[in-house]
Amino acid sequence: MAEKKEEFKVTDLPGVGAATAEKLTDAGFDNLMSIAVSSPAEMIEIAGVTEATARKIINTARNKLDMGFESGEDLLKRRQQIIKISTGCKAFDEMLAGGFETGSISECFGEYGSSKTQIAHVLAVTTQLPKEKGGANGTTVFVDGENTFRPERIQEISEGFGLDYKKVLNNIKVARAFNSDHQMLISEKIEDLIKDGFPVKLVIVDSLTSHFRADFAGRGQLADRQQKLNKHMHTLMRLANQYNLCVYVTNQVMSKPDQFFGDPTAAIGGNIVAHNSQTRIYLRKGKKGSRVAKLVDSPHLADSECAFMVMPEGIKDL
Repeated sequence: MAEKKEEFKVTDLPGVGAATAEKLTDAGFDNLMSIAVSSPAEMIEIAGVTEATARKIINTARNKLDMGFESGEDLLKRRQQIIKISTGCKAFDEMLAGGFETGSISECFGEYGSSKTQIAHVLAVTTQLPKEKGGANGTTVFVDGENTFRPERIQEISEGFGLDYKKVLNNIKVARAFNSDHQMLISEKIEDLIKDGFPVKLVIVDSLTSHFRADFAGRGQLADRQQKLNKHMHTLMRLANQYNLCVYVTNQVMSKPDQFFGDPTAAIGGNIVAHNSQTRIYLRKGKKGSRVAKLVDSPHLADSECAFMVMPEGIKDL
């Protein structure tokens, strides 16, 4: 049975000829799994087929993959494959129960200068460390939406960890995104890098919501923005689950004018971003140049807050 599943190709699906298969491949739907988890609306838009044909294609792909239930033991074994990526800061790692996890989306939100991008740069370096040293022995894709990537910073952090900064920089692929559509396209193309043999273990999106705020202004476009942002988040989630990599996204904030007590700071994206981020961290400025990280949501809620300093070689405990 296993051999038959391996032999079954996209072109063997009912209603998928050479032209349709080419359209699907160009859009990133080049295997049964990607088609099985898609929606009929996506198939109609990409392949130009009817709704009935789209449903038949998707259902056949699902049947061939024998997508069914898994036991708790199987899920436990899969969870054991998760890697914890260290920040280099002991208190920060302890708050996250060992570091940023692969297989999920982690979000850091806070005002400007709260070290969201600094953490991204540190993770881009520590990901390349061996697993026994808190790394993932992998490479990084940096989706730069705000022109924040600085190779000089990578050099400083690499030297702080005793690494060759040239090798570290060569293992980081950077793509500048100029609008929300471009950002989504770049995210969809990450899978091509992985298939070409680039061992991606960390995807950074800095910032997640900046272009969406600019492209969809006003309450009249809020529903369209959220729907598009939701699709973007699901693309990132699929990458994290399918290839066991860590997705680290930074998020902008806004102030709630109707909140009279407590911190009025709220993350952009609302429930769409919150529901899709497994780990959420609120960063704020502390005293004497320090930064405070508060764990807002996570499967691990042991220590909810820690303070750290941003140094040339990375981030350090206070």
